[in-house]
Amino acid sequence: METLANLEAFVRSAEASSFSGAARRLSITPAAVSRNVAMLERNLGIRLFHRSTRKLTLTEAGESFLASIGDSLNHLQGAIDGASQTKGEPVGVLKLSMSLTFAMGYVLPALPDFLARYPGIRPDWHFDSRKVDLIAEGFDAAIGGGFELNPGIVSTTLAPVHVIAVASPGYFAGRRRPTSPADLADHAGILMRSSNSGRIRQWMMRDAAQGREERALLNETIVMSDAAPMAQAAIAGLGIALLAVPDVLQHVESGALERILPKWYADAGSISLYYSGRVLQPLKTRAFIDFYTEYFRSERLSARFAGSLR
Repeated sequence: METLANLEAFVRSAEASSFSGAARRLSITPAAVSRNVAMLERNLGIRLFHRSTRKLTLTEAGESFLASIGDSLNHLQGAIDGASQTKGEPVGVLKLSMSLTFAMGYVLPALPDFLARYPGIRPDWHFDSRKVDLIAEGFDAAIGGGFELNPGIVSTTLAPVHVIAVASPGYFAGRRRPTSPADLADHAGILMRSSNSGRIRQWMMRDAAQGREERALLNETIVMSDAAPMAQAAIAGLGIALLAVPDVLQHVESGALERILPKWYADAGSISLYYSGRVLQPLKTRAFIDFYTEYFRSERLSARFAGSLR
């Protein structure tokens, strides 16, 4: 009888067309995946993959074997998850994806309380700027914005994401303060380049009081690809930055940065929790969702992230 580990290594390798892709999903090494697949091939007496330095491709026998497995592996894993829940305790590895900046500011501070409540959960947290594929990469959940809700994935909104203009208090020494987004053209700009498209991010700002919109056109004085160094450059007095409230809230509340154009903001969507919507959801995932949803509510992060309300 083949072990679940061998079968899962084969199926995930076929899905990813590589041992390394399967390894990321399974949270083991590529060598371990390769060994499991080789053991499966040896036990079955057939070759499942054509191997090359670039990718894996299924042999005819491998394609037939994958088709015969079908959804059986997922059903088996669901049954195992369901059985483990009869114990009534959230346990196991919780694989989560989110950005490093967001994790440091708003998720890690509550981790001691979370682990004290659920000592059987072991965090395996990945700090990614990219949008991960939860199912293909084996994540239990992800925190971020703009994920595609592929079949089987649902989301819970945690807070809005509004972009605001910030600068250090010292930046305006001897400079005229802007009164509208159009005035930003007269100032040094700290701008973001999209890591996906390579383009400079442009924002249409809205007046929260009157509802009118105006494009913000900062000078391209400094261009960066990440919010954290942009905030630090603004703190150093190098210019004005347009950044999401979660990325600068702590600096604004400490006084290191100040919000300029306080009635104006740009809507950048929302921060959400993404996870599998399957019926037999592991208790560890449900515990995480419920705990951090309540944590965001108790910390009033939704209201604090809303640039239109401040």
